[in-house]
Parts: sequence; C-alpha cells; structure tokens
Amino acid sequence: MATFGTITATLPHNPNKSVEVSQPPTDGVSSLCFSSKANYLVATSWNNQVCCWEIQQNGTSIPKAAISHDQPVLCSAWKDDGTAVFSGGCDKQAKMWPLLSGGQPVTVGMHDAPIKEIAWISEMSLLVTGSWDKTLRYWDTRQPSPVHTQALPDRCYAMDIRHPLMVVATADRNILVYNLASPQTEYKRIQSPLRYMTRCIATFPDKQGFLVGSIEGRVAVQHIDDAQQSKNFTFKCHRDNNDIYAVNAINFHPIHATFATSGSDGAFNFWDKENKQRLKAMQRCNQPIPCSTFNADGSIFAYAVSYDWSKGAENYNPSTAKNYILLHAPQESEIKAKPRSTAAGARK
Repeated sequence: MATFGTITATLPHNPNKSVEVSQPPTDGVSSLCFSSKANYLVATSWNNQVCCWEIQQNGTSIPKAAISHDQPVLCSAWKDDGTAVFSGGCDKQAKMWPLLSGGQPVTVGMHDAPIKEIAWISEMSLLVTGSWDKTLRYWDTRQPSPVHTQALPDRCYAMDIRHPLMVVATADRNILVYNLASPQTEYKRIQSPLRYMTRCIATFPDKQGFLVGSIEGRVAVQHIDDAQQSKNFTFKCHRDNNDIYAVNAINFHPIHATFATSGSDGAFNFWDKENKQRLKAMQRCNQPIPCSTFNADGSIFAYAVSYDWSKGAENYNPSTAKNYILLHAPQESEIKAKPRSTAAGARK
C-alpha cells in the first residue's frame, strides 16, 4: 500500500493535493501504465518519449530511464513479467524496451498508419496492436512479420483485453468483441449505445461486458450476453452545466471492481456500476486529464494533467499549459462499493 505524506498546498493543476511526479514530460501525456510486478510507472508523450519512474512508498518518484520514438507516442503496455515495456505511436512502429535489463529498444511491429493501442497478451505470448490503418496485428516479438492481421471496419480508437475477452472500438461508433480462443473471428459487433465518438473502453473484471466512454460526457455500461441486455444503461458525467467534456479514460480498480473516469473537464470520479452510484467526485484541475491508471494493488491512482487540444489552438496558452503527472492514494471510502439499503432498511 502507498502511504503518501500530507500535501498542504492547493494549486490550480492539483486541487486534490495529489503527489506530483518529478520531471514530467515536456508535452501532452498520451498514456500511463504501471508494471504489475512493482511500482514502476511509464508515461508516453507527444514529445516522442517513453519515460519510466519508480514510485516509492511515500509517493516520491525517481526518474529511471527514457527512450524516444521518431514521432509522438500514443500508447504503452508492460509485459506481464515486468521486464519490458511496449509502446506505439505516430511513427507506425511498435517498440519493445527491455527496461529492467537496461537494454535498448527494438522495433517488433509495424503498421501503415499510427498505432493507437497496444497490449501484451500473456496467455498467448503475443503482442497486439491496433492502428489507424484499420487493422489489428498480432506479433510474436521474435518474428518480423505479424502472426495474424485482423481487418477492422475503421480506424482503431480504443481497445481493452482481459483474456479471453478483447473489445475494440473504431471510428464510426463500431464496437467489436473477440474471444481470443479464436481471434480470427468476430464474436460480436455492435454499434455503440452512445451517439458520439468513442474515446475509451474498459472490460469488466468478470469479463461479462465493458464500459464505453464518449466525447459527449457519457458512459455506457454494456453486457455481452444477449440475455443480460436489460442490465445495460448509460449515465452522464464530466459535465459543467451546459459544457460537455470528453470521457478520456476508464479504469477499473483491481480489488474492488469499482471504476474511475477521467475527463477533459479536469476531473476524475469514482463509480460503482452495480449500485449505479458515484462514490466520489474529485476537485477539477485547471486542465484536462487525458489518461489515468491504477497500480497493481489499487493503492495508487495516477493521472496526467495536460492540455488535450479539445478546445483547439485558440485555447492553448504556453504559459499555463504545463504538463503534470499526479498520484492520488484512494481512500477505501472513495473506491469501495457502499452496501445498498433496501426499503425495509436492511443492508444487502
């Protein structure tokens, strides 16, 4: 468990008094991911870099190493054994960085357009990449050619995997469900229940469905089984009166199966889908939160604060548009589902 010290100063970019990661990226942060084996945090950025920090028990961050792509980096993932980091981006390359051994990054995959999503499937010992070239490609990192290329109906926007479930969202509001026991076959294809562009997707811990977040401040709770469609619902979030903001990230807590949403309004919230309630609304930062993630035991919630260009170039102010990575230590009251009261006053 993380035992962060008390942060006393309240700053516009950090109203929740989170711990700041030292030496953050110099441009917008595009992805965050923790190793499952230790509190090593990786961030990718529009400055072409992949950076790693070691997060100590008190929240102190120690910059460990960094590598560069040729163009902005959009996505990252750790290998399950914690030895290597995978990254992809606008240079169309998937790189493997053997970070723990101090090795140099090697290119292990290529696409015909930027790589938007990347994931290591430990059960298959394969890397999967999703691209704006309208394909998924599976890679054995020892071979130069993909072991399988799966055509998508449009550009890949979001992807999440809990083997054997994989869910991929593309442009034009397509959502494709795969059973990785047979990755060559779509298990199911649906149109997003949300009317606007998909920004993020997260599979349920029990693998019975997934959450979808859109640019229109809304999240859909979607079940896969046709018999469970009556449990589906949508809810509004990341809104401020008439202003509507994108839901940029959805992250399930690894212990409690509740989840966090992070948005372009600069807020992150914790939710319980089973009881259809918001557990905690955090104070809004002065810039968007483009990405977020929990560490392996759920004791640290990492989130980036940086301009995401959602309000265009006219709202970019170099003097205030700094980039930050912040670490929040969730309290049990914020992240653990609350027992439901029945009409008779009994607890479920």
